[in-house]
Amino acid sequence: MSGIDRKIYLETRTSLIDKHLPGTEKSQRELETEGIVYLFSDRETMERVASEIFKRGERTGVDDIGDKYERYGLFFAEPIGYILKSDGTQIPLYYGEIKIKKTTGKYHVIPRRRPRTTR
Repeated sequence: MSGIDRKIYLETRTSLIDKHLPGTEKSQRELETEGIVYLFSDRETMERVASEIFKRGERTGVDDIGDKYERYGLFFAEPIGYILKSDGTQIPLYYGEIKIKKTTGKYHVIPRRRPRTTR
């Protein structure tokens, strides 16, 4: 079965949302401290990716450590975002993931290169 067929709730902490949006203080801080940041093209793209994963996403597993999160993802034909490196290099991203905290049902959306290895 594909898609997410239960009620989940958007994690409203702006730090998790802003971390993956270009031009935010949180994404800039991430770039400065880590030297790399995974970004959606814009907020509308992030919302579209979440909507498509709800409808058609595939369950990719749970986190290997602690079983705290469940993951669903989907590949897209067009880039949904990019990796930005501190030297200015940009690498297009085609995979979106929803990470759901099992205890609360809260989720956030992440742009990735490919599905995260989980069990």
